[in-house]
Amino acid sequence: MHNGIQVKVCGLTREVDVEAALSHGADAFGFIAYPDSPRAVTLERAQALAAALPPEQCVIVDVEPELEKIRAFQSAGFKRFQIHASLQSIESELAGWSESVGRESLWIAPRLPQGAALSEIILHHAATVLIDTYSVEKAGGTGATGDWTRFSELQKAHPETSFILAGGLSPENVAAALEESEARFLDVNSGVESAPGVKDHARLAAFFSALQ
Repeated sequence: MHNGIQVKVCGLTREVDVEAALSHGADAFGFIAYPDSPRAVTLERAQALAAALPPEQCVIVDVEPELEKIRAFQSAGFKRFQIHASLQSIESELAGWSESVGRESLWIAPRLPQGAALSEIILHHAATVLIDTYSVEKAGGTGATGDWTRFSELQKAHPETSFILAGGLSPENVAAALEESEARFLDVNSGVESAPGVKDHARLAAFFSALQ
């Protein structure tokens, strides 16, 4: 935690990047198991990358996984589950995901259009909500910045829920993002990369320095 701000470094694919994130005091480490992501790793690779980390800090990331796949994540030792999903899938599948992993372990990332409210089903079944920039085409990981004022409004409206800000965060804009969003938990990925899945250690260091 840096000045009260928690940080998850996501899209990790290399041990050297895990070590760099750890050295800067990252609070969580994300491993993407969604095959269509340019930062995708196999479950076995994610397990190997997470091996030296506290299990409660490791987050496996997927898009609308089947329950069988979630059970495989659990068998591999993962205890935090970040699931990106459309609002339609959330209506039909969220209760099952929450029951499978537990409300406290589920980080739901709804594809929330501009101005859309958080439904009661999200608030009931997930203790943590990750707000990524909405895209019609992509489930997440757009690399584009979102509506930071809207994030602040959602966070204030639902103080019982933990919110994570994602979407295009970088060393250059993180200070402004914190000021406008009032976020206490950040998810950084492409903004500290030299290529998809390859973290730029100078940019990673600059990102954490900007939190001081």
